[in-house]
Amino acid sequence: MYQYKSRVRYSEVNSNRVMTLSALTDYFQDCCTFQSEDLGVGMDYLNTLGGAWILSSWEIVINEMPLVAEEITVGTWPCAFKGFYGTRNFCIQNEKKEMVAFANSLWVYMDQNTKKPVKIAEPVIEAYKDKVEPQIDFAWSDRKIKVEGNGIEGNPVEVHQFFIDTNQHMNNGKYIMVAEEFLPQDFLPHRIRVEYRKAAVLGNVLFPIIYKQTDHITVVLADEEKKPYAIVQFMKDMK
Repeated sequence: MYQYKSRVRYSEVNSNRVMTLSALTDYFQDCCTFQSEDLGVGMDYLNTLGGAWILSSWEIVINEMPLVAEEITVGTWPCAFKGFYGTRNFCIQNEKKEMVAFANSLWVYMDQNTKKPVKIAEPVIEAYKDKVEPQIDFAWSDRKIKVEGNGIEGNPVEVHQFFIDTNQHMNNGKYIMVAEEFLPQDFLPHRIRVEYRKAAVLGNVLFPIIYKQTDHITVVLADEEKKPYAIVQFMKDMK
């Protein structure tokens, strides 16, 4: 497992001094970026190959959110490579080495010019060959999210510059940040699933459609024709 240690910053917590979902996803994304860079297959190297990793879906499980100033350890490891797909797990441990959050993710290796999936470059697979570890033993959901019930439309959200990442797309975590705004204040998600359909870019407008169920809320962030950019589902802990 690739790991790095950090401390929860004041800028990463909400009014209850608890880490935000946005900060959580940032830690996960930072961790896999650090590993790629340290292995020599980071962004600059992928540019020479004309390739890029695009997140297709992930599922995040939260047992307990870290608090401000808490020492944490963030970890990640690849689980498998097949064709143009790669799977990767993440975790965050607290000071007691307890796993407070973990995630499973599916990535697609894309050609930067054609914007289409291509077979993962052999040097990339080679760099990770001795880093592959088993997936976390958990009852993971299907990557496809089923939308149920009648949706309620929310206020449109424009994609601003601070949403944009190095791929010139809306950052993966920003979809969760936007969708979270449509949750009731007393709704505490235990699991978050995200299915990414197409990349939003600067100037696009997201048209939210909110579907509320007893144990989960699904937010579809769609274009003006109601075709999803991403589907975000927040699930309660029903234990």
